[in-house]
Amino acid sequence: MGSLKEIRTRISSVTSTRQITQAMKMVSAAKLKRAQDAIVQMRPYAIKLHEILTSLSASLDDREDNKYGQQREIKKVLIVTVTSNRGLCGAFNANVVKRAIELAENDYRDLLAAKKVDFLTIGKKSGDLLKSKGFNVIANHNDVYEKLIFENVSSIAQELMDLFVDGTYARIDLVYNQFKNAAVQILTKEQFLPVVIEENKENTATQNRDYIFEPSKEYIVNELIPKSLKVQIYKALLDSNASEHGARMTAMHKATDNATELIRELKLHYNKARQSAITNEILEIVGGAEALKG
Repeated sequence: MGSLKEIRTRISSVTSTRQITQAMKMVSAAKLKRAQDAIVQMRPYAIKLHEILTSLSASLDDREDNKYGQQREIKKVLIVTVTSNRGLCGAFNANVVKRAIELAENDYRDLLAAKKVDFLTIGKKSGDLLKSKGFNVIANHNDVYEKLIFENVSSIAQELMDLFVDGTYARIDLVYNQFKNAAVQILTKEQFLPVVIEENKENTATQNRDYIFEPSKEYIVNELIPKSLKVQIYKALLDSNASEHGARMTAMHKATDNATELIRELKLHYNKARQSAITNEILEIVGGAEALKG
C-alpha cells in the first residue's frame, strides 16, 4: 500500500500544479489582450512617422548635420536586449539572449575579443543570463515594466542617444521579440543608431514636389529623429510585452495539457496497482482458508 500512497500523493501534487498553470494561462490571456491592443494601435503611428522622416531626410541637400546618423569607425558596440522580468514563458527570454550572443560573436567577433562589446538589458532575465555567461552588462532597466508608458521608455532611449552622440558607442543594436500572434513571436534584430535613411522611388517623387515647410525641413527632421528613435524603443518594448504574454499563455496551455495527460497516466497506474493489491489480498485469504481446512 506504500506505493499506492505515493501515487495518490503524486496525483494530488500534479493536480495542484495543473490548477496553477491553468490560472496563469487565464491571467496571461487577459494581459495579452491589453498588450496586443497597445502594439496594434502603436504600429501605424510608428510606421507613418518613419515614412515622414525618411521622405524629408532624403530631400535634404546636406545630411552631415544629423548627429544621430553619423557613420563612424566601429570601435565599440552596444547591444540592447529586451526580455521579461519573469520566466515560465518557454524559450522567450533564452532566444533573445542567444541571438544577442550570436550577434556579438559573429558580427563583432574582433571587438568582442577586445572587450569592446557591451550589453544594456531591459528585463531581468536577459541581465541575469548575460552576466552568468561573463558578458559586460553596463545597465539594467527592469523597472520599466512596472509602468510601461512612453514617458518612462523615452528616458531609456535618451540614454542610448546620448551614449551614441558623445562617441561612447559607434553602433547600437536592438534584439527583441516582435509580436505576430499569441503563438508566434518573431526574433528581431534592428540597428538603432546610427539612423539609416533608406532612399526609394517615393522619396525621389517627393523631392520633385514643391512643398512649403514651416519652419524648415532641417528643423522638422532634427525634431523628428529623436522622436522617431524614442518611438522605436517604445514600439520594441510593446512588441516584447505582448510577445511575453503570448509566449507565457502558450507555455501554460501546454503545461496544463501535459499535467492532464500525466494525471490520466497516474490514475491508470494507480488503478492497476490497486487491482493488483486487491487480488493479492484475495489470494492470501483463500490460501489461509485452505490452510485451515487442511
